Amino acid sequence: MTRTPLALVALLGASALVLAGCSSTPGGATGGNGDGKIQVVASTSVYGDIVEAIAGDAVDVTSIVASTSQDPHSYEASAADQLTVSQADLIIENGGGYDAFIDGLIEATGSSAHVITAAEFSHDWPGNEGHDHADGDDHDHADETDAADDHDHGDHEGHDHIEGFNEHVWYDPHTMEHLAEAIAEELTELAPADADAFQKGLSTFVAGIGDLETSLADISAAHEGDKIFVTEPVPLYLTAAAGLTNVTPEAFSEAVEEGQDVPPATLLEADKLLKAGDVRAVIANAQTGGAETTQVIETAKAAGIPVIEFTEILPEGKTYLTWMADNISTLAATLNR
Repeated sequence: MTRTPLALVALLGASALVLAGCSSTPGGATGGNGDGKIQVVASTSVYGDIVEAIAGDAVDVTSIVASTSQDPHSYEASAADQLTVSQADLIIENGGGYDAFIDGLIEATGSSAHVITAAEFSHDWPGNEGHDHADGDDHDHADETDAADDHDHGDHEGHDHIEGFNEHVWYDPHTMEHLAEAIAEELTELAPADADAFQKGLSTFVAGIGDLETSLADISAAHEGDKIFVTEPVPLYLTAAAGLTNVTPEAFSEAVEEGQDVPPATLLEADKLLKAGDVRAVIANAQTGGAETTQVIETAKAAGIPVIEFTEILPEGKTYLTWMADNISTLAATLNR
């Protein structure tokens, strides 16, 4: 989704001149809150947590969307958000049209902070054809790194929704590993004295990613080809890594994600799929819903199909790694019933 609320447009236009003098200066940390630390702004707490896992107390991290009650697709930025972005030394966004509000804030403030876009590290991102889960990860990721380094604040076309691209890239641990590498590299440029600490944090995070991928491989070994139905495409990177087959009619999940009515013929197709007895699990988005989603869940339960819920935002008290581990564990337990 790429809608920019009119309230955001009005807010940014009214306050841009006031905050223009607060913009980050190129070439180093500003310590916008007075403590001299690198100021990192993340569009959501998912990315804020990854930064904290790498940098610890060496940076100050602000996550704009940090509650599971908030929807990044429709989030309306505030004047406080604009001030936060204006003081950033580094900005982490999802991209792919998911968190368009952050691009509006960058443009309004004229921020010169480096922007790292997570979606550009996905193997599905246009131009990343060489990025392959199955290649032992021994190829050169320069294409992904170059794409992230070429962010032009005056041109945000690359951050619009791309047809056929699943922007929920944080559900792909492989992509998050390469995002983390880019974050560590940028933090090292901003604070060379902390390079060893950043590398240590990165190594620990990457080890955790390895544990997630091992667990996903275990599911794949036991359940490759098992069919799942998802109300939205949110978890598909994770389920694909687990070897599962998504049988959801594309028109169903697209309509639900866009907040549109599911075509009656598609709803009937979904009903038949669930009643056929081949679907092993239904995965719903805990943060959104609607009549069609409710109908699918009720049909699944009546057919004896387990229903599990995933969220888009980091649950309170979880880290990215523990959150993903919980999701994978829940998926495995459901399939092993």
